[in-house]
Amino acid sequence: MPVPGESRTLAELGIRSRRSVLKAGLGLAVGAGLAAALPGRAGATGASPNVITGAKVKNLTGPAETGQFAAPWTDLGIPALCPNGTILFVCGDTFDGATEGASDWRAPVGLRASNSSLNSLTIDGSVGGSHANGLVPEPHNPVNGGYTTAIPSDVFTVGGTMYMHLMRGVIYQTDHSDFWQSTDNGETWQYLCLWPGNQYNGQFQQKSYAVADDGYCYVLSTVFNRGVVSDLLLHRVPQGQLGTPDAYQPWGYANGNWAWGNYPTTITTSRKWGEICFRAMGGQYAFTWLNMDVLSMRAQVFPVPTANLFTTAEQTIIVPTTPGNETGNLVASPYGGFIIPGSTFDDFHICVSQWYDHQNYRVMHYRINGLAH
Repeated sequence: MPVPGESRTLAELGIRSRRSVLKAGLGLAVGAGLAAALPGRAGATGASPNVITGAKVKNLTGPAETGQFAAPWTDLGIPALCPNGTILFVCGDTFDGATEGASDWRAPVGLRASNSSLNSLTIDGSVGGSHANGLVPEPHNPVNGGYTTAIPSDVFTVGGTMYMHLMRGVIYQTDHSDFWQSTDNGETWQYLCLWPGNQYNGQFQQKSYAVADDGYCYVLSTVFNRGVVSDLLLHRVPQGQLGTPDAYQPWGYANGNWAWGNYPTTITTSRKWGEICFRAMGGQYAFTWLNMDVLSMRAQVFPVPTANLFTTAEQTIIVPTTPGNETGNLVASPYGGFIIPGSTFDDFHICVSQWYDHQNYRVMHYRINGLAH
């Protein structure tokens, strides 16, 4: 792992490719004309009846915001409401020092907001105090010309237990994904299980969990690689068996019917997926994701996990732009897009990451208005 004074670049560490893919996606968006992803436009499934707008609330991380926790440079910030009422933001590759990538590489880390109010959400603590510690062992071993890391794809709470899903390996070369639990509000984590990286042709690497009222968690999954076309798969698992891989039951189409237990088949159009977030809320389900072609952040709202997402409107909630031209819900090099606990469809809040140079690598809080539901 990098140490102070090393000149090793993030390309050598094997994690720079995330930013270059975002830049390529922005080029496609600009080349195609941003009208293809204007706020309030749906995808190919039809127009949204509402006009979507949005605005940045604040930076959640950065030298001024989280430098005091040795985490001035970090991303993702997947938010989960802890049993004690705080919000834990689980972040990806995290660094200390004068610039992103400078030194003290950790992944993942946990930053905490003691007040969960959406109107005053501020990170004021970390797991580790003045030094945000790595939540699980991750030595960043050299493999195939890169270095391993542990990237979170989801963090959520069921009762008094928190769960965290991690993608492990060199970035975009997922060796396996593993699953952890915490019974002390995210301060310590215990290993539960893993899934091989090649399961379902890699389409079970990146997972997001919706905690339903029927005793199940519903799980959406994709390949963890923005440059690869992937299906979107759906599983369900009893909430008491989250750490038992054999308890995950796929949803698939076979012999003319969709049914639980069939081999999993894609529930929407295959595409290049960035980060995904799946949540049960307001008696319905919300799904947000980073869309790579055309680059945008999108959302779907539907009544049940098995709804037809091929025909559900895709609503664009974040539109890409270039540095210096950010306003409203136009964001330079956006990714992430994780729904913040406490959101409603009429008061929709997300964590948006940004990364376009060594001084602009952060997590931000955005509010979205006009989401149709």
